[in-house]
Amino acid sequence: MKPVILTVDDELDVLSAVEKDLRSRYLSEYKIIKSSSGNEALTTVEELKRRNTPIALFLVDQRMPELTGIQFLEKASKIYPDARKILLTAYADTEVAIKGINDMGLDYYLMKPWDPPEEQLYPVLDDVLYDWKSTVEVPYQGIRIVGTLWSSTTHALKDFLARNQIPYQFLNLDTSGDAKTLASDVKLKKATLPFIFLPDGQVLSNPTLSELAEKIGLKIRATMPFYDLIIIGAGPSGLASAVYASSEGLKTLLLEKEAPGGQAGTSPHIDNYLGFPQGLSGATLTRRAVDQAKRFGVEILLTREVVKIRVADPYRYVTLADGTEIGCKSIIISSGVTTLKLDKPGIDKFTGAGIYYGAAATEASNYKDCQVFVVGGANSAGQGALLLSKFAKKVYVLIRRSSIEE
Repeated sequence: MKPVILTVDDELDVLSAVEKDLRSRYLSEYKIIKSSSGNEALTTVEELKRRNTPIALFLVDQRMPELTGIQFLEKASKIYPDARKILLTAYADTEVAIKGINDMGLDYYLMKPWDPPEEQLYPVLDDVLYDWKSTVEVPYQGIRIVGTLWSSTTHALKDFLARNQIPYQFLNLDTSGDAKTLASDVKLKKATLPFIFLPDGQVLSNPTLSELAEKIGLKIRATMPFYDLIIIGAGPSGLASAVYASSEGLKTLLLEKEAPGGQAGTSPHIDNYLGFPQGLSGATLTRRAVDQAKRFGVEILLTREVVKIRVADPYRYVTLADGTEIGCKSIIISSGVTTLKLDKPGIDKFTGAGIYYGAAATEASNYKDCQVFVVGGANSAGQGALLLSKFAKKVYVLIRRSSIEE
């Protein structure tokens, strides 16, 4: 994503001339955007902020109706405080420009006309843009989630993206000024947290996992009504079955209601998986298996829950939660394990909002300097405790036995 140079002038001939000169010099490194009024430009700035697009430079005329150049820069600087600011002025505006330098940190002012640009425009802009590139960190350009740490719906979306190995940035509404700004700019009807900000500018309000999956390009619908083999569950065994079947030429469909990898996919480290003597993470194992399955032509559908299976010899049919029915010759059920849930008063209220099941990998960094309790003393609990100990102030492991050896 290229950073933006935004130029604003109500005189269309001047605006076109500025744009032409900017494109001639800076188009390879920057996106050039023009606007014919201060209010129109402010709308553009707000939209760019929602998309997390960096703005490197405001190049703005002072004498504009409704909103002068200085007035625009005062408003725009609150949204992009690090963007550089240059004012285009006439001789009579010199005092205004000098006041702008002293009062609001205007970087420079240029007299009109600026011909030739090689002498009057480019040296100034080169210096200002070099300074911007040297001192400003380019913002994150991927998926952003705005929500709260103690929200089960926010956690579910974060966990889904993490387990599908899709990068995202979490902005905590309780602590982040950027999160508050983004949330206040959402104009959706009946908007409900969490908000998902996509790189193309779309904003999703508390989407279902299927809605999010479809928006970010994950496959959720079958391309055919009938397959040789349908596998239910994309844990290690389901993925292995899919690789073996598809490598033998079978048209294979793999259905998964959450994320590939199953319980193994959430493990920080696996030591006993065949073929990896040094061990590997569950995420790495999952990524390799999914890549291998896709290379052999396996069709993997995510967020698809099977609610019914029927037999009509010689064929079998699965019905998905949305009512879709898909046929096949054979079915493999590889649904894995279901985590044993604690049956204690009040626990449902806090599940996903402080109480998590096997979520150490996705939640560990959020609990820096906190005290964390791990319930259970087996292999997964031990791995989770070790990972959490890198961030938490103290980790307690609670087990029912009198010793870990037992």
